[in-house]
Amino acid sequence: MVMAVGKVTFSKVEREKLAEVLWLLNWISVVTGTILFGLGLFLRVEIHKWQEVMSEQGILYVPHMLITTGLAACCINFFGGKICLDCADTNKFLRWKLVMMPYIICTFFFTSCVLAGALMCYGIRSQMEESLFMGLRNAMRYYKDTDTPGRCNLKRTVDLLQIQFQCCGNTGYRDWFQIQWISSRYLDMSSSAVVDRMRSNVEGKYLMDGVPFSCCSTFSPWPCIQHHLSTSSTQDEQSQQLNLWRRGCRQALLDHYTGIMQSIGLTVLLIWLFELLVLTGVRYLQTAMENVLRLGDPESESDGWILENSLAETARSNFNIIKNLGKCYQVDDDPNINVPTAAAEEELPSQQVQVLVTS
Repeated sequence: MVMAVGKVTFSKVEREKLAEVLWLLNWISVVTGTILFGLGLFLRVEIHKWQEVMSEQGILYVPHMLITTGLAACCINFFGGKICLDCADTNKFLRWKLVMMPYIICTFFFTSCVLAGALMCYGIRSQMEESLFMGLRNAMRYYKDTDTPGRCNLKRTVDLLQIQFQCCGNTGYRDWFQIQWISSRYLDMSSSAVVDRMRSNVEGKYLMDGVPFSCCSTFSPWPCIQHHLSTSSTQDEQSQQLNLWRRGCRQALLDHYTGIMQSIGLTVLLIWLFELLVLTGVRYLQTAMENVLRLGDPESESDGWILENSLAETARSNFNIIKNLGKCYQVDDDPNINVPTAAAEEELPSQQVQVLVTS
């Protein structure tokens, strides 16, 4: 005999208490759904702040997932609270009997989405790092285009980023040496030094060993030195470290978002454990109440379980159901194909009679 998974026997009082506890837990789940929605909204706003220095918006699926899951949690658990409260009474349970299994299936998929959201928060770091690397590289390249539509705010964004996060460049301040970050409008083209520097570059860019003002450290005890940074005689190593921010902005933003993601991921994981507890309780209540109906005595004890059969038997049964559904679409195996119907057999003699009359 196959034993049920997680079998527990409930008395009438225990079933009523379980229903009341689940009613309370469902209302708490509405609050946790609101928290999920708030976390997703907060993450969406944080990403939106620096989306100009990100190469793609694919990472927005994480906050969108949390927002959608939070809204679903509020709706499902609000509905579930009503169901669980009514299930304490056998007569009221009859009204919800056909709804219980679809409700449990929806709750299961919703709980799976909560777990997926938690895992996404921990697994997005590599995608975030690549997005920041490409986005910062493009933002620095267009830093000088303050009069180009669509790029006019990039200079302000990059400067705010470097000041707020105390960083410089993509991976470091030397990244600025490889691009022209000064607009040609501000170059003195009558100067032979400027012309010679541009001619010395294959692409005709004005490259220099300098950085924007936003790379200057506010902790420096002397005026910031922005130019001729590669000249060793300009300043010693210690003064150079105090002069500019040493950390790259990619690492600074990555650490910032990683800290947020880990905190959100931990919170979502705890919410998932709580929702899993609620789902398990609802499943016990459903099976216990259905067994009461089978026994026909509302006062008697009844068994509740998570799975009626073992995991292997349940998987085999579901596989057979799916396989049988697939056979419904195999038209070639239908034995009724090409078999004359009764209506067709009745029409055939009448047609023969008409032919004999006309002949």
